[in-house]
This record gives sequence, structure tokens and C-alpha cells, in this order.
Amino acid sequence: MKRLLSILLWIFISLLGMTAVGVAAFQRGEPVNALWLVVAGLCTFAVSYRFYSAWLCAKVLTIDDRRAPAAVTCADGKDFVPTSKWVVFGHHFAAIAGPGPLVGPVLAAQFGYLPGVLWILIGATLGGGVHDAVILFASMRRNGKSLGQMLKEEMNPVIGFISMISLLAIMTILLAVLGLVVVKALAESPWGLFTIAATIPLAFIMGIAIKSGKVGVTPATIFGVIGLLAAVVGGKYLPESWNHALTLDSKTLAWVIMIYGFAASVLPVWMLLAPRDYLSTFLKLGAVGVLAVFIVVLAPPLHMPAITPFVHGGGFIVPGPVFPFVCITIACGAISGFHALISSGTTPKLLCREKDIRLVGYGAMVTEMLVSLMAIIAACALAPGQYFAINSPVNPNDNVAVAAQIAKINSYGPEYAVTLPEMQQLAKDLGEPHIIGKTGGAPTFAVGMAHMFAKVIPGNTALSLWYHFAIMFEALFILTTLDAGTRVGRFILQDLLGQVVPKLKDTGSWIGNVTATGLLVAAWGFFLYQGAKEPEGIAKSLWPIFGISNQLLAVIAFCFGTTLLIKMGKARYCLVTAVPLVFLTAVTFTAGYLKIWDPNSAGFLPAIAKQQKLIESGIQGKALEAAQTSLFNARIDVAVTAMFLLFVAVIVLGTARECWLLLRKRKQAVLQESTYVALTEG
Repeated sequence: MKRLLSILLWIFISLLGMTAVGVAAFQRGEPVNALWLVVAGLCTFAVSYRFYSAWLCAKVLTIDDRRAPAAVTCADGKDFVPTSKWVVFGHHFAAIAGPGPLVGPVLAAQFGYLPGVLWILIGATLGGGVHDAVILFASMRRNGKSLGQMLKEEMNPVIGFISMISLLAIMTILLAVLGLVVVKALAESPWGLFTIAATIPLAFIMGIAIKSGKVGVTPATIFGVIGLLAAVVGGKYLPESWNHALTLDSKTLAWVIMIYGFAASVLPVWMLLAPRDYLSTFLKLGAVGVLAVFIVVLAPPLHMPAITPFVHGGGFIVPGPVFPFVCITIACGAISGFHALISSGTTPKLLCREKDIRLVGYGAMVTEMLVSLMAIIAACALAPGQYFAINSPVNPNDNVAVAAQIAKINSYGPEYAVTLPEMQQLAKDLGEPHIIGKTGGAPTFAVGMAHMFAKVIPGNTALSLWYHFAIMFEALFILTTLDAGTRVGRFILQDLLGQVVPKLKDTGSWIGNVTATGLLVAAWGFFLYQGAKEPEGIAKSLWPIFGISNQLLAVIAFCFGTTLLIKMGKARYCLVTAVPLVFLTAVTFTAGYLKIWDPNSAGFLPAIAKQQKLIESGIQGKALEAAQTSLFNARIDVAVTAMFLLFVAVIVLGTARECWLLLRKRKQAVLQESTYVALTEG
């Protein structure tokens, strides 16, 4: 009887989820309530975690909970530390949930809410969760080794070396885009910049206090949280001289972000990075949880249509057709190659039971899926005209360009109607000089989040306070990934430099530390600065390259996972990694081709021809400077995209050859796992 009730319950949950997706997909004529997306997400989460993740761990990976993992066999009290599964879950989720689940779905809302929702639900459950769990499993059985090291050992040294170069190059672009999202959110926003700047001295005080041993973690945490809230409120009441000093343009902010990234990587981890990231985790998890509750309480209608006219391409937020650009735009919210760096980085050195791979590897990814759904709800609950005006790639101080853009948005139809006075009033309510042209996705999410919070907790200045709270939340969310990513990238670069100059490989050496950090920050800082110089830098070039590179990194991880399953004698199950591998390869190479060649997708080669023609026409002044910047960026974008595609093509072809040799028994399947050690009680 109990088994029958369980079967009926899961059938009900499955049918409820299908109904919710069906309503979201097919209801027309009136706005769809956001609760249908919440129900679809929760049901998908429940079914995928209960059944698919259990089958993946039990049958495909064959988890052995009696086997001692790397955290136990290599325990050193420093890097390898057996840790509670829930603490590891919190760490892992905080590390993987960077800007992708917030910014990507917001930008993808250009196509309507439906394409993004479908890709998030399908991609996270059948791709992202598998990706994270497989890499975590492999690293735990190989003494916590990185993805590049595992590729070198399990496949061949050539592929391993190319993979290491690819990882470093891809990480450079990822970090540049992280910084650019923050720059676009805080440019000419003194209140927002003050709030974020205040977190740095707070972190220093917390770090020094805890390190001294005279102050416990709890009092330091209380001090930090109170300081965060005071910074949000205090930013509204800054003196005029402070407002003027903190009103920075995008280029100046880019330099500030570079200096911060360098300091976070070079300084001792206890002084800045650890306390600031620890502090941001409270805000991150708390704000996400409260937003979820408010969405359920308010049940807002989705004003954005299910499908917009931009699904065929030509949009100014995400150029190009819905396939493949919805996939590379959402990226982390469905499948993220960046997660492979975390799943083969700190997490496998902390998790002390193999059975917890299911919770941490798969579970954290489908939790991030729910965050992505909240982001797309926040964006689509806004009036479509406001959404497009906020994300318009125009200079808000150029009145002619702004007026033309408003007229363009209105030309799409009455459902996209918006006026300049309406946007000016919105900016005033938010406490911002302007809100038009706040590209990058983060401001849009903050506006949507602020509207929901203000409806539940109203007040005369509620909208402006909640907007800047949301901006702080997002910026801290993103900077957590940027500073940790810079540190991880420094370790990878030191490994490569150490092959030429052995002394540079020593992570305890100040010379190696400063040299590698300086080179890495200079690399991602270059792309950050170039993106900051033009309004369209993030929408038309860097974010698509971010998505392509992120998904290419996932392709590399799936290449490893497919080879690993064949070597484990699990060839009959290798479709769980091979299908996402083939799909993502098609997605990324199609997107790469379109971004290089297609004018309808803001292709780089057509952009080069356009800017060259514009320069030859004899333009002068700022117009000439802008055209020269766009021309230079487009040429760089072509080179970067082509290089990424070439590297990954070599890795994919090398993987296909490796798998063929293994399946045809022309190469012996030898797993490079660490020695089996039984897990003892206690």
C-alpha cells in the first residue's frame, strides 16, 4: 500500500509539472501567472533529483560509499579537509552560482519567457547536473585533481596540454565578462558604488578581527551583516561631494575592478577574499530565499509574451536567432563549463562521502536552475517596454539617440509601449540619474526584484532602497566568482609558467604570486576595458563570447566524461554524457559561425566591414573614436572566437579518436584512479 501511494504521488507530481509547462507554453490572450513557472520548476526539480540523479549515481557512476575519497585519504588540515555535506553544499553552490543564473536568463527574456524556461528545465536536469556530478566523482577518485590534469592522464598529454591552454584562455574571457557586468551596473551610480565599496573595509575588519583570535566568527558576522545593511541605507544620504566623487564612468570603473581583482588574488586569503565572500554568502542565500517567497506570495503576471518577434534574430539585446543563442546566453543557468573548475577544484577536497556527490554535484545544479527561473520571472514581470528601454545599448546622455531608441521600441507594437517621461520617473523612483541604457542584465533583474520587494514591504523610498539592495546583492554575487576565479586562474597559470621557470610554480612565492596574478589580471582586464569603452560591448560581443566559451568548456568536460565512462566499462551508459556533448558542440559551433559571419547576429566580420566603411566616409570627433573602438574590438572578437573553436575542435576530434580506439579494443582501458582505500568508521 505504501509503495502504491508513493507511485501515485510521483505520478501526480509529474502530471502537475507537465500541466504547468503546458499552461506556460500554450496559454494566449492574457498574461501567464508566474506561479505556473514556479510549479514547473519545483516539479522538475523533484522528479529529476529523485529519479534521474539516483539512477546516475547508482548505475552509471556506481558510487561506492565504502571507498575513502580524496578529502579523507589526502587530509592535511589545509586544502583537504573532510567537511559536513551541508557545509560543502553551501560552499559549492556559492561558488558555482555566479552571474549566469541572474544575468543570462534576464538577457534571454528578449526572446520571450518560454524559450528560456524550456532550456533551463531541460538543460539543467539532463545536462548541467550530469556534468557537475561526473566531474566531481572523477576528481574525488583522483586525489582532487583538476580537469586539465585528469584529461592529460586519462586521455593523452597533447589533449591535456591543449585543454590547459583552453581552460586558461576561456577563464580570461569569463572573468572579463564578470567584471563588465559589475561595471555596467555601477557606472554613474554613486549610491550603488558606495555600497559595494563599503564591503571592502568591512571585510578587512572582519578578517583581521577573526585572525587575531580575540573576536569570534559570530560577533564578526553580526558586525558585517549590520554594516552591509547600513551601507545600503547610507548610500541614499551621501553628501553632494561624495556623490560627485563616486559618479564614475565605465572606463574608470574598469580600472577599479582590475585593482580589486589583483588585490583579492595577491593578498592572504584570510584578509580580503575569504571574509568578503563569507559575508556575501549570507546575503546571497538570504536574498534568493526571500525573493522566492515573495514571488509565491505576489504571484505576479508575466507581461513579456511567451514568444517575441526576436526569436528569428535581429534583437538589440541578444543578436541572432533563438537557437543557438538562448543556450549560450543563459549558460550557467542550464549547463556551465565553469562548474567543472569548481567540481575539480575545492569541492572534491572537502566532500567526505561518495554518496553525497548526488546532493552536492547534481543537487546544487538543479537548485541553481530554480534561481534562474526566478531571474527570468523578475525580468518578464516588468512591462516589456521598460525591459527593452533599460537594456537599450545607447548613451543615456545622448538625447537624440535615446529618443530614437524609444521610438524604435514603440514600433514593435502596443504591448511594447514606453515613453521617455515614464523612464525618467522610474529612474527618479529608483534613486538613479538614469535607467535607460543600463545594459548587462543586472540592473533589469534589480528593477524587477525591487518592484516585488516594494509591494510586500512598501514605503516612500522603498523602491530606491530595494533597487540598491538588489544591485549590492548582484554585485557581491558576481564579485565572489570574480575574485575566486582570479585566484584559481592564477594557480593554473603558475602551473603553466612553472614548466618554463620552476620557481614560478611555487604558490607560496611572492614573485610567482604577483607575476602570475599581474599577467592574468592584465589579460582579462584588457577585454574588460575594451567592453567598457562601447555601450554595445557586453550585449553584442562579450556576453555571446562568454556564453560560447562557457559552453565550450562544458564540451571539454563532457569529452572527458564520455571517455571516462567507456574506460570504466560503462559504454552502454555513455549517452548520458555523449548526448549533451553532441548537442553543445552543435550549439557552440553554430553560435561561433554566426557570431563571425552572420550580419543578422551582429557578426564580427560584417561589423568590421561596416566600421571600416564608416571611418572611410570621413566622420570626425567622438563618432570616429567610437567607430575605431568598435573596429578594434570586432577584430579581437574574431580572433578569440576562432581560437576557442579551433582548440575545442582538436579536443573533440581527439576524444572521438580515443573513444574509437577504446571501443574497438585497440587501446587498453587503464583508469588512473587513486589507490582504493576503505572508509573506516569515524
